[in-house]
Amino acid sequence: MDRILYVSDLDGTLLNENQEVSPYTARVINRMVETGGLFSYATARSFVTASKATAGVTARLPAAVYNGAFVAEFPTGRLLRTNTFSSEEGGEILEALLSSGISPIVYSLLKGRERFSYVRGSVNPGAAEFLQTRQGDIRERPVKTPEELEEGEIFYFTCIDEEEKLRPLYETWKGRCRCIFDRDFYTRRYWLELMPRQATKAHAVLQIKEMLGCEKIIAFGDGKNDIPLFQLADEAYAVENADPALKALAKGILPSHQEDGVARWLEANWPGFR
Repeated sequence: MDRILYVSDLDGTLLNENQEVSPYTARVINRMVETGGLFSYATARSFVTASKATAGVTARLPAAVYNGAFVAEFPTGRLLRTNTFSSEEGGEILEALLSSGISPIVYSLLKGRERFSYVRGSVNPGAAEFLQTRQGDIRERPVKTPEELEEGEIFYFTCIDEEEKLRPLYETWKGRCRCIFDRDFYTRRYWLELMPRQATKAHAVLQIKEMLGCEKIIAFGDGKNDIPLFQLADEAYAVENADPALKALAKGILPSHQEDGVARWLEANWPGFR
């Protein structure tokens, strides 16, 4: 039997509308892992928030976080692979965002520690709403000046604002770095995320595949940021609530994230269950 790596996106795919793994999905994945299945995640979330959302699942393989900026070891959080901007690239992007009236949330490694920084009092309502969900997070680093945002090894910019402000920046930078411009699945606010060119779910999952010595990748997803992963995978399945562009690349369409589509497919198709 081929050594297969099963990889799922989290939000909108494996997680329900409460941003949780349902008890049924957790049972299926845990049983799969117990019988030798290789199951992992490729998510826009950080290691910290991915760990919280999947607390009931015993999958303990390396996972792609921050859309592939890192490959992190579960459950320790140790970073196995990192993809960061050069100091010149990070500084140029930050200057462009600030000049456009955007106050970004900047993710960086500072002395080997993962932090997210923002200028206190300058973020817009959308970003402030997001930061409210991160209260108490040990990675939080509010700063006083924009210059402080440039410190450390930057690997991710998050911008939450109006479509008309973000779209021109997306058009400018999409050819120079990895850009994702979309509406958040839960809040419906527009997000622009900028990462190093090599920071993709596909690149990170390929690294995981090589680490584990797998011959095949089967992927599950719902959003545009899953497109490179679908293009890499040997088989790819979109949930019913997925973006039409992703559905067009899928081998099959599964029930929605609210209906445990991924777990139902695994239960029917994982060879160890037969």
